Amino acid sequence: MIYLDNGATSFLKPAAVWRAMAEASRTCASPGRGSYAAAAAADEAMYRCRKSAGALFDCEPEQVVFTMNATHALNMAIRTLVRPGGRAVISGFEHNAVVRPLHLLGAKVTVAGTKLFDRERVLSEFDAAIRPGTDAVICTHVSNVFGFILPIGEIASHCRARGVPLIVDASQSAGCLPISLKALSAAFIAMPGHKGLYGPQGTGLLLCGRLPEPILAGGTGSMSRLPSMPDFLPDRAEAGTPNVTGVCGLNAGLCFVRERTPEGILAHEKRVCAKILEELRSVEGVTRFGSLDEQQTGVFSLRCGTDCEIAAQRLAERGIAVRAGLHCAPLAHKSAGTLESGTVRISPTVFTTVKEAGAAGKLLALLLDEERRGEA
Repeated sequence: MIYLDNGATSFLKPAAVWRAMAEASRTCASPGRGSYAAAAAADEAMYRCRKSAGALFDCEPEQVVFTMNATHALNMAIRTLVRPGGRAVISGFEHNAVVRPLHLLGAKVTVAGTKLFDRERVLSEFDAAIRPGTDAVICTHVSNVFGFILPIGEIASHCRARGVPLIVDASQSAGCLPISLKALSAAFIAMPGHKGLYGPQGTGLLLCGRLPEPILAGGTGSMSRLPSMPDFLPDRAEAGTPNVTGVCGLNAGLCFVRERTPEGILAHEKRVCAKILEELRSVEGVTRFGSLDEQQTGVFSLRCGTDCEIAAQRLAERGIAVRAGLHCAPLAHKSAGTLESGTVRISPTVFTTVKEAGAAGKLLALLLDEERRGEA
């Protein structure tokens, strides 16, 4: 299989990830629940991962909260800052992991930054939208559909100047772009462990610039006399027995990313995408979104003049994994004008070779040409 769906999950993992998980399942009990060797090993493993994340994302280990995924992390961050019926400003490229929690809160939502691959326009719209009374600005760093890199540093500056807290969804940027909690002065940065960080599913991180409100209460192994959750990080946001095995796999993924560097990973993914687009250059009726310039990561979408779901299915039958449809981000498709058609998304991994990209591009070109000529 040629895997081009890293935007959903990094199905291909470094071997060190699986080794770390196997070792953890053999040696680690529950952290904070005892002084015996297996509990101590779990404590040490959890802290190692916090240190790895802190080193990669420029924060203190204690500011790293483990979650089940980015959706879990975003829900915690949003419920901390946005009161029921409150006001939030979001970009026009947000995932349902942002839109739906705000809907559940009955929040008044202003959508800013709806022009694809126009950072100046996005920044101008955010500038106009961030007003007194805004509970929070919530912005994706990179569109999961189009790979569009939003001007998160400048948006953060506007938020700081107006005293409005910022939540960053780094689901598509963690692992391929530099991220600094300190530099952004964000209230929270949420990310999954299973995408660009090459960790296992069921892991995620919430980087905390302030104390979050817990959305789950229970045992933490600390301050057990209190009926309420502890008032310090990371314990306040981590109730119940943690996913130690997953965290150990995530730590191995973080170490892999630090060794390869986000810049190196991004450069490789862009080379792979460029090879696929080279093979599609002569195919009629294909609209590609973006040109892999400095505004885009190694992710791109196509509108191919035929049903995108059928195109993805035909590729899957030939061993090429892509994602098609609305990608859980109808707001992004509305902004780009693709809400009715959807798109085929290509999102390679660091393990995708240029040779595989050429083969995938040739096959995709052939299938699209057949569809256009009615030969499918």
